[in-house]
Amino acid sequence: MPAKIMKEYTVESDGVKVKVQITKIDAEFVLSYVLDIPEYEKGTAALLATMKKNIISDANIRTEKMLDPEFIKTLKNTFRIRALAILSKEVPQLPQSTRESLAGILLHEMLGLGKIEFLISDDDLEEIVINQAKHPVWVYHKEFGWLKTNIEIPNEAEVHNYASIIARRIGKQITILNPLLDAHLITGDRANATLSPISSKGNTITLRRFKRSPWTVTDFIKNDTVSAESIALIWLAMQFEMNIIVSGGTGSGKTSFLNVCMPFIQPNQRILSIEDTREIQLSDFQHWVPLTTREPNPEGKGEVSMLDLLVNYLRMRPDRIIVGEILRQREAEVMFEAMHTGHSVYTTFHANTAEETIRRMINPPIEVPSALLESVNLNVVMFRNRRLGVRKMLELAEYIPEKGGEKYTITANVLYRWNATTNHVEKHSESIRFFDELSLHTGLSKDDLESDLHEKEKILNWMVKNDIHDISDVGKVIANYYLDREATLKMIEKNKKVIE
Repeated sequence: MPAKIMKEYTVESDGVKVKVQITKIDAEFVLSYVLDIPEYEKGTAALLATMKKNIISDANIRTEKMLDPEFIKTLKNTFRIRALAILSKEVPQLPQSTRESLAGILLHEMLGLGKIEFLISDDDLEEIVINQAKHPVWVYHKEFGWLKTNIEIPNEAEVHNYASIIARRIGKQITILNPLLDAHLITGDRANATLSPISSKGNTITLRRFKRSPWTVTDFIKNDTVSAESIALIWLAMQFEMNIIVSGGTGSGKTSFLNVCMPFIQPNQRILSIEDTREIQLSDFQHWVPLTTREPNPEGKGEVSMLDLLVNYLRMRPDRIIVGEILRQREAEVMFEAMHTGHSVYTTFHANTAEETIRRMINPPIEVPSALLESVNLNVVMFRNRRLGVRKMLELAEYIPEKGGEKYTITANVLYRWNATTNHVEKHSESIRFFDELSLHTGLSKDDLESDLHEKEKILNWMVKNDIHDISDVGKVIANYYLDREATLKMIEKNKKVIE
């Protein structure tokens, strides 16, 4: 039965262009993701295998060099030049475009994940999943959800090899003794792998693709993830170094939201980030030092934990601290200690509402004293509607401390909430604590702060109107506002699109 084509487009990876078709077959329960990867005759395939062996053997690459993303880029270019030279000599009758494609495919096999590289290069995909060998690779498409591809990994050894390639790039190992891997690719994408028999059907790899051009605040406003009014409040909070927790479920956009908010930090402040896997992306002109944790080696040595980095960061004179995710009690205690010692802290946490965030923080396994939560100024809650494939700011709340005798409790006052009926983030309640505390620390009246909020909202709407969505361009507008507020507001009043 012929397949119905739902969508068709082209993906390019390392100079190789392939056609993608999203198809529906009546007898199938799910849509298919079909890659039209060129096939070559046996003689050409044999030549590629020989070239691969010779090029790698000639390179004499030290293992530690493979940890450097810039070295990988240089190596790719070197290998490409070498491959094209050999192909020109051995098969001169081939068109240049074919030789370019062969060189790209060779790069995929020598330095990448084979055919999976085409999936990694598809901006419409969010997840790539290898469940076992000899079964279709699955992908999660932004528009169509889960799709079954026409790619299969021939054997479990190949899946294991791909997992090992990913591990080596960050100085880790995945073995029978250490069968679990959480890592990231050079592209910034997140990778998880498991080996049999931990995964009983076979070896697995799960790749989460991150947006190549980072989301910005204008993107979030434009697609109704947030409102200009609510994000202006967050901008105000970050300008005056207030502490923020971003909560939400897996894949709800917690880290993306943090990324979106980072340009609100003044360029002359030092930002330190701690993550298990690098996901945070800041503007080039920001003063940023990223650090990542390290797992122990097979002998149990060499571990650098999030707690180690948190303790160390407090000695590095940070103005702002970003903590990728709080999972354990001691990490939470150090984070709150940083807040109490005058550092502005931003972190993510797994919880579905502001009230749930409080409950999970004060109960096991985190179990921090309720009094510590008073240092949290705002709690953003992200939500993902998997049916519609959209992410929203579900809640923006402030924490309200309540003292009754010896008992000390924290409650959440929701300031903004997403309305499912209108599909907009709308004002929910008036602030009880936020403006009073900000006035106390800044000396500004509530009227001054309200005026500041309107200014920020105006700037945000102006950037949306003028389609300023590149992370550096957004950062420059905000930086210019801090540098010369009056000039920036005058530029906006005249509706000039000027980014210097």
